[in-house]
Amino acid sequence: MSDSAIDAEPGTVYLVGSGPGDPELLTVKAKRLLEAADVVLHDKLPGPEIIDQLPEARREDVGKRAGGERTPQSEINERLVELAREGKSVVRLKGGDSFVFGRGGEEAEYLAAHEIPFEVVPAVTSAIAAPAVAGIPVTHRDHASSVSFVTGHEDPTKDESAVDWEALAATGGTIVVLMGVGRLPDYTKALREAGMAPETPVALIERGTWPGQQVATGTLETIVDVRDEEGISPPAVTVIGDVAGTRESIVDFLRTDYGATEGEE
Repeated sequence: MSDSAIDAEPGTVYLVGSGPGDPELLTVKAKRLLEAADVVLHDKLPGPEIIDQLPEARREDVGKRAGGERTPQSEINERLVELAREGKSVVRLKGGDSFVFGRGGEEAEYLAAHEIPFEVVPAVTSAIAAPAVAGIPVTHRDHASSVSFVTGHEDPTKDESAVDWEALAATGGTIVVLMGVGRLPDYTKALREAGMAPETPVALIERGTWPGQQVATGTLETIVDVRDEEGISPPAVTVIGDVAGTRESIVDFLRTDYGATEGEE
């Protein structure tokens, strides 16, 4: 593929996933587009090392604002259209993969409805990468032949929840919850009430592939206390299932990108 084949075209929006946060896990195409784009609209999840590489004059933070407020999705949609109509090449940069709980599909529909050309640039999703760098495979021939990805933003106690925790408890596979640190007590309780064994292994991976990565493990019954004791905070990925227990057998030999085994950090 020639360089020109993936240059950022004027008036085009690129829905780009940044991967889990390590700049070396950006795809080649994502890196090229970030360097070529006129404007990059980003939130906080791409990670500081990636965001800091972008010149301030070419980036707009459309994530969390001071005081805990967030840029409404409607404003982001309108801004993408506005910039494209000005003839700019625009990268909408998201953490992980933009089509995995990243609202990339909503933005694609909005752009199409307003006749704005766009391209999707897939990425390594943190739902798989964060557990992997912590030594946890989301599938394993001996432990899990299926995996379910769930958003933790929904409250499992509300009537209108789209997440069927009882069905998930019955699958027998791995459950990976994104954005679920705050509601960990709710959905672990829901899974236990649905019949999942209290001793089921659970792992929390905070800031997977970031310099501040932290991993905490426990069971469906103990993980809330572990979270509080270890000070796990967002962004973090929760892994529920027997695969979370495999980490213990390999962690002493697991090397990270930071030059040490986890046991030495």
